Amino acid sequence: MIDLWIKALHVVAVISWMAGLLYLPRLFVYHASEPVGSETSERFKVMERKLFRFIMRPAMTVSWIAGLWLSWSSFGFKGGWLHAKLALVVLLTVHHVFQGGWLREFAEDQRQRSHRFYRFQNEVPTLLMIGIVIFVIVKPF
Repeated sequence: MIDLWIKALHVVAVISWMAGLLYLPRLFVYHASEPVGSETSERFKVMERKLFRFIMRPAMTVSWIAGLWLSWSSFGFKGGWLHAKLALVVLLTVHHVFQGGWLREFAEDQRQRSHRFYRFQNEVPTLLMIGIVIFVIVKPF
């Protein structure tokens, strides 16, 4: 019974994490178009920081803890599909870390990239999520 509660917690955490991973680059797209020091730019900094610190980071942590628990308790860390899924989750985590770096750049007004870069980065979590869902549901190997 505890595994069902942990699975529910995992799904809620993953949804929250993915929402942040998809929304933060969108904020960066708009932020990149605003002049440094403007009122709007400063508002974006607050929004980005709060999203990352209070939603994305805790959701990622809970996703990892609950997911590792389920991987161990339900599958004993066995299965090619599980290893492939975990590899994609590692890439998703790396992308999360990159987003944190971009957040720091905006916070310090060090604009090194255009809005087009962040538009592309907005698609990376989507592609990884599609792969993860396929591995979890279809279990192709």
